[in-house]
Amino acid sequence: MIEQRIGCSIRAFFEREGEDRFRDIEAEVIDELTRTGGVLSTGGGAVLRRENREHLHQRGQVIYLKSTPEELMRRLRHDTQRPLLQVQDPLQRLRDLYAQRDPLYRETAHFVIDTGRPSVATLVNMIIMQLELAGVLPKS
Repeated sequence: MIEQRIGCSIRAFFEREGEDRFRDIEAEVIDELTRTGGVLSTGGGAVLRRENREHLHQRGQVIYLKSTPEELMRRLRHDTQRPLLQVQDPLQRLRDLYAQRDPLYRETAHFVIDTGRPSVATLVNMIIMQLELAGVLPKS
């Protein structure tokens, strides 16, 4: 949605306009999308702004899919599109981002699921089970 709105890749927008302007647009999109319901997959920095955390938490059920910086590095080691990881030491950057963002994710989330290395199907089943146990979804 954000790339549709800005008309280019997030990386190109970051380089041209900077992170603050990107976060402004991200906040607008989160505000709009949390009013309509559905499944929303945010970017990693979405929790940095209080308004985003409040909209996400108050308007839906937030599931924090928690991964360690090392696991994220394993998954993202070949990704050249994430502007914040285009640094000399991406693992250290991930550790720094984790230290900053983990408390904010926990504040925002209704559920925390450690992702580890399960298959997508297993992860989906873990999410559904948490939602069923909480009474958010009817038991299947």
